[in-house]
Amino acid sequence: MTNTENYFKVGTIVNTHGIRGEVKIMAITDFAQDRFKKGTALFIDTKQGRVPVKVQSSRLHKNMWLVLFVGVTNINEIEKYKGDDVYIEGTSRPELADDQYYYDEIIDSTVVDLDGNNIGIVKEIMETGANDVWIIKREGQSDALIPMIDDVVKSVDVEAKLIKIDALEGLLD
Repeated sequence: MTNTENYFKVGTIVNTHGIRGEVKIMAITDFAQDRFKKGTALFIDTKQGRVPVKVQSSRLHKNMWLVLFVGVTNINEIEKYKGDDVYIEGTSRPELADDQYYYDEIIDSTVVDLDGNNIGIVKEIMETGANDVWIIKREGQSDALIPMIDDVVKSVDVEAKLIKIDALEGLLD
């Protein structure tokens, strides 16, 4: 994708499903039901460029979203998109509460302790049952795992991409 600004990845087409032209999408969004609902405009990022598509129907099946796009009537029209990522336009993202963040707002943020000492950069977010865990890449050390809980994460400045944490005893060992 040439310009990802104002476009946000919501999933990857991992395979086709059946012969009607449905695709299996592995979603990476907390709003999958909204992202893949009938009438939603999406974009498939291909080697040739961004292809606009509209959702005709969708359903959840074995932790994957089965999506049929408007105008697609058989597997041959859609098979070429296997492995391609699916995006929404940034204007389609709903506003979040003050203590909620989109992954792309957290990834690549600098993490410091309460004294301002640099800990590292958020490189990945892991979803667990109770809370997300931020994986922090540290210089010359193994990655740190920071739980996204109020006792640890004290402030998140999305604009500055700066996160302050209370490095509780044993957290960074």
